[in-house]
Amino acid sequence: MARRQRCLPRRLRPTLPLPRQRPTLTAGRAFALTDRFARSVPPPLSSGLTRPMLFNSYVFMFAFLPVVLAGFALLRRLENLNAAILWLTVASLFFYGWWKPEFLLLILTSIVANLIFGRILMRMPGQAKAARFVLIAGLVFNLGLLGYFKYADFFVSNVNVVFGAGWTLPQVLLPIGISFITFQKIAFLVDAYRGQVKNFSVLNYCFFVTFFPQLIAGPIVHHAEVMPQLKDAPRRDFSQDLSIGLSIFIIGLFKKVVIADTLAVYADAGYASIGAGQTLDFASAWVTVLSYSLQLYFDFSGYSEMAVGLGRMFGIKLPVNFLSPYKSASIVEFWRRWHITLSRFLRDYLYIPLGGNRHGPARRYLHLGLVMLLGGLWHGANWTFAVWGALHGLMLAINHAWAALPLSQTRLFRNALAHAAFVLLTFILVTLAWVPFRSQTLSQAMTMLAFLVPGPGTLASSKAFLTAQFVEIFGSFNTWFPPRELWPTVLAPNYLATMAKPAGLLLVLVAAVTFLMPNTFRLLGRFEPAIGIDDRLQDGSGILRRLGPAQAVLLGFMLVVSVLGLARVSPFLYFQF
Repeated sequence: MARRQRCLPRRLRPTLPLPRQRPTLTAGRAFALTDRFARSVPPPLSSGLTRPMLFNSYVFMFAFLPVVLAGFALLRRLENLNAAILWLTVASLFFYGWWKPEFLLLILTSIVANLIFGRILMRMPGQAKAARFVLIAGLVFNLGLLGYFKYADFFVSNVNVVFGAGWTLPQVLLPIGISFITFQKIAFLVDAYRGQVKNFSVLNYCFFVTFFPQLIAGPIVHHAEVMPQLKDAPRRDFSQDLSIGLSIFIIGLFKKVVIADTLAVYADAGYASIGAGQTLDFASAWVTVLSYSLQLYFDFSGYSEMAVGLGRMFGIKLPVNFLSPYKSASIVEFWRRWHITLSRFLRDYLYIPLGGNRHGPARRYLHLGLVMLLGGLWHGANWTFAVWGALHGLMLAINHAWAALPLSQTRLFRNALAHAAFVLLTFILVTLAWVPFRSQTLSQAMTMLAFLVPGPGTLASSKAFLTAQFVEIFGSFNTWFPPRELWPTVLAPNYLATMAKPAGLLLVLVAAVTFLMPNTFRLLGRFEPAIGIDDRLQDGSGILRRLGPAQAVLLGFMLVVSVLGLARVSPFLYFQF
């Protein structure tokens, strides 16, 4: 029932016999195309060295991380700081090669090529045409690698369906983290072309690209954020950095293992039912989509904080990438809080070069739509991601158009009640947009959305849900969290709403944490844990004044509870991208 990850080996579906004549692409056939090419689904994660080294794994937490920290603590005492930086770089390459050592050749080749492109661009001031040619060559190289590994299957399969071709490809393995690594290298080359990159060493560049906390799933780090820190990072107060970083790491681990993975049980069950052609009642469908919306929220929030915490353990402040996006009162604000570094990259290296908002509202909305469409496809080679991106592009355009109206600035829409209503509306729209994002095909997404629409049985379904989840919830504790293998193969339409407990209570508690509690950076902002949060905190400082015994006890409890849940193999959702 667990959702298979698309970030690992991908297999082409067996091609069906095709007619010899060229097929006609009608409207119906165009929609069916999205079902014939569903997402490329890899085999399940296996054990041993064939599994990526996850932050939420025993081998990472109790072997890799302690060894790397111990080595760093010793080498930082040397007069030459390059020893500590080299140690972290080698450790990061080991981390990356843990799953597939052969991918080390790919990343090292890419590093060497981008170093050459960068050096050439830095030595070509005033040679606009020649520098542009070198930049284009560098972009083609990086995007070519990304396109082959991530989109070759998608392209070939769609060509086969549309034109009746019989193209085949050998099995293509998708290197984990290639999207994030590629974007960092592209930003570096573009800045070198613009003259914004100063002298840098080969070691510092290799560290910037491979630093393991951000290597697999971001944040998308800018070279100007990391490289200047390397002069002072090994000389910082190690004990203070370790305590702050470890605190953030534990909070992120708790979010992932305890909250996100618990909600995943209900989300996976609901979407698996849709994929198997089963039906859901109104309440069970909403349990499914709300569970996934909150699962993804805490999964990505947990990973982002674990990455920041790991970086801080080594004296490196990474950029904040996730800042309570579900508290946003608009889609525009949502994208300023969700995957912040991706939004920044798309703005600086795609939206603004396209023209941004400099050519009137119509062009601005067109640019927004195009950028979000490409941002959707960046998440995966499937039309479901394209639709998700297009939906967000449309919502952004509507949001900007509404903000331009004088009516939107009146007192009627600028008060606490209106703000709360806008937060709720934004959350619902984002949650509905997650449906195609999570679905395997567009038809499955349409099926799920249809179950969310009120109908003749809505009242009875809602009443049964409220009764089972909030009135009769304590009747039989053996119905709480049944193991996935004990769930029936075919779920009743109302199973998630009435028999899978405590789904309702869980959703209420997690929603309360999401909307009412301060985020981690609001709590620890006083310790400056990450880059880019100072101007986002209301008063410029965090809530906690110190990390004392009381905080240590609470964090210790959270760590123990999280470690007890590590027996399940549960990759981060953003490892897929």
